[in-house]
Amino acid sequence: MSTIRLLVGLGNPGPEYSQTRHNAGFWLVEAYARQYAVSLQPESKFFGHTARIQRGALDLRLLMPMTYMNRSGQGVAALANFYKIKPEEILVAYDELDLPPGTAKLKTGGGAGGHNGIKDIIAQLGSPDFHRLRIGIGHPGHKSKVTGFVLGKAPALEQSWMDDTIAQACRSVDLLIEQDMRAAQQHLHSFKAQSES
Repeated sequence: MSTIRLLVGLGNPGPEYSQTRHNAGFWLVEAYARQYAVSLQPESKFFGHTARIQRGALDLRLLMPMTYMNRSGQGVAALANFYKIKPEEILVAYDELDLPPGTAKLKTGGGAGGHNGIKDIIAQLGSPDFHRLRIGIGHPGHKSKVTGFVLGKAPALEQSWMDDTIAQACRSVDLLIEQDMRAAQQHLHSFKAQSES
């Protein structure tokens, strides 16, 4: 059984960003909260919206930082310090340009891969040793187009693939908590939304 005590989803606050690809991490945390019928509430001391899920002996906190992407670490570090949560007990969900829509991958540690939210979390926690749930959004093909792409909305078909993937990813979070990283990865990495369309 893996001890995951904090599930973080990355995104940007505000209605103008809610449907944009960069908010894939928010979508996952919102979906996970719905699954357990909890609602995320603003919590100023953690610079975001939080919820708590109790599963047996496990106390799982959910967090969506409301500081904009490049300051994501502020809320993560504040909540982790307050509840004495170690980096290896944190799972961060976020959008990944290097994976196609309809796929997601789990891993532990590593660099920021150019993702500003992850970069700030590593800096604020002083450690890269947290778990990552990377939700594929695809790549626009050229570096110069990335900002517009991540802050844009996906076409309906791609969005449906991402929604399906997030549902599977929620199941993987459960497997990570109930069993281990290997079980969670086996479930998630075998799923491809497009192949079923």
